Amino acid sequence: MNRKRYDSVWDAIEETVEEAQNMKLRSSLMMALQEHISRAKLNQAQAAKLFGVTQPRISNLMHGKIDLFAIDTLVNMASAAGIRVEMRLRKAA
Repeated sequence: MNRKRYDSVWDAIEETVEEAQNMKLRSSLMMALQEHISRAKLNQAQAAKLFGVTQPRISNLMHGKIDLFAIDTLVNMASAAGIRVEMRLRKAA
């Protein structure tokens, strides 16, 4: 049996490199937002008000429903929460 190794779960389950990269970015943003909510001890209503979204959106975020969030939405939420988002680009290996 030939086993393939992947750098991330997204590389293993997504069909293209582009889709895997998109999912990596989205998951990183979601985890940062979840961590911010937990660290600040915000309930979902407070987080929704801070991020400028509805409480059900925060519920989706906290339950990891990544397919419901675009990168731009997550960046906007992070910015509203005072989280600085930086991007680094480098040539693929």
